[in-house]
Amino acid sequence: MGAPDRRYATGSRPARPVGTAPMMRVRSASDPAPGRLENEDVVFQFGPLVGVLDGATVPEGFDTGCVHGPAWYVRHLAARIGLAVASRPAATLMSSLAAAILAVRADHGGECDLDHPGTPSSTVCLLREGGDQVDYLVLCDSPLVLDTGDRVDVVSDDRLDAALDDLRRTAAALPDGGVDAATRFHRAVTAQRGLMNRTHGYWAAASNPDAAYHGVTGTLPLRGPGALRRAALLSDGASCAVEQFGLFDWAGLLDVAATEGPEGLIDRVREAERDHPDRLRRHKRTDDASVMLCEFGPAA
Repeated sequence: MGAPDRRYATGSRPARPVGTAPMMRVRSASDPAPGRLENEDVVFQFGPLVGVLDGATVPEGFDTGCVHGPAWYVRHLAARIGLAVASRPAATLMSSLAAAILAVRADHGGECDLDHPGTPSSTVCLLREGGDQVDYLVLCDSPLVLDTGDRVDVVSDDRLDAALDDLRRTAAALPDGGVDAATRFHRAVTAQRGLMNRTHGYWAAASNPDAAYHGVTGTLPLRGPGALRRAALLSDGASCAVEQFGLFDWAGLLDVAATEGPEGLIDRVREAERDHPDRLRRHKRTDDASVMLCEFGPAA
């Protein structure tokens, strides 16, 4: 008997009683990188709230000061976000995320050095349907694609990319002194860790609840002009279909996710990873990939 398929997907589920418009129908899929035993992404739905989290992979040989890993962190953070939103449904997504991060600090149980620069961390992409509107929050590099009928927009947090570009420019200007590739990589990871949750660096969910207030947020209507029709929440292992491989534009990504399902979009990424490994900008040849597609409108 072969190894079990660790991909999982959820079918369409209404976020409110049948017959009430608008409806939010949700489909999702999440797939660990080929050869990886554990998925460090998580997708979730708690009533009108949906989310994608992408845990930061720890390169081999690096300490984190923590007995837990990225997969543990994203699972706990997802659960804590759901509890925070359920207990205070009128709170902003920022304050709910901050409360969740603070709660996960307690989940560590005093076993870990939560001030360590390598402490487990995650991107956050959230969307909450609220009857006549949706609210969203994006933190770090898990983008949100929004289709309002006459246009498709992408909500992204490019501070990580900007910080990495600055590090590359600084490194390129310095003599390498005959340093080998492994040493350069170690220095780059150490430098990146030092920029997380810093004013002139980038922000991610980790152990500091203040990071939640640096998320990119907004609201869109679900009725009338500019009403949201479709939205896709993505980890960067899925958004690379556009950003690295150029398989299609963002509107095309939505179309593929709608017609072939989120798992079909991930299949497209896996094929591109096999056929065009030279196009990846990440230090990994392949990555966990997660897609959550939300479609709005009256129930069929």
